[in-house]
Amino acid sequence: MLKHVSAFPFSRDRELVQIVDAALADASRRSGNWLACRPGCTQCCIGVFAMNQLDALRLRHGLKKLESTAPARAQAVRERARDAVRRLSASYPGDVGTGLLGNSDEARQRFEDFANEEPCPVLDPQTGLCELYEYRPMTCRVFGPPVESEDGLGVCELCFQGASEHEIAACEMIPDPDDLESKLIKDAEEHRGRRGDTIIAFALAE
Repeated sequence: MLKHVSAFPFSRDRELVQIVDAALADASRRSGNWLACRPGCTQCCIGVFAMNQLDALRLRHGLKKLESTAPARAQAVRERARDAVRRLSASYPGDVGTGLLGNSDEARQRFEDFANEEPCPVLDPQTGLCELYEYRPMTCRVFGPPVESEDGLGVCELCFQGASEHEIAACEMIPDPDDLESKLIKDAEEHRGRRGDTIIAFALAE
């Protein structure tokens, strides 16, 4: 049974999701054929990534919804998540009890090379589709179009092949211009009683 989900006020998170999805739709329109993203493409579904507690709550909420409509599919997601936790725990650069990633320089360095070939447990291996697509983390929502990062504008390696820097910049996505997410992350951390990042497998294996 998933806990610490129902009482969270998801209305503000839905507002954030709408803002980000609108920005994605606009960037996708400007990107046109430069975007290779299609149903069944799993390039961004391989390899773990850090996600915040708001993402974790959203995913758990989505899994609870899936339980009510397709319990067998929800159980398969949970089993894949638990299998992943068992595989990854021995070398996990964090606390396997809480799923929180470590904050030390050494832990962050270990995470750089951690589980880069691990498939996301939410990915259906038969269809190549995300079982919780509507509830996916922000990292998944902004993957594909150009998004500003510490290293400049980042894009999926399958997208914008042959595009110039000017063409890439013209398609930049600004996902959350008012930084609504930062406040909601604090609310989610307070709600869950956990502060810091985790990964999808640990969020859904509980």
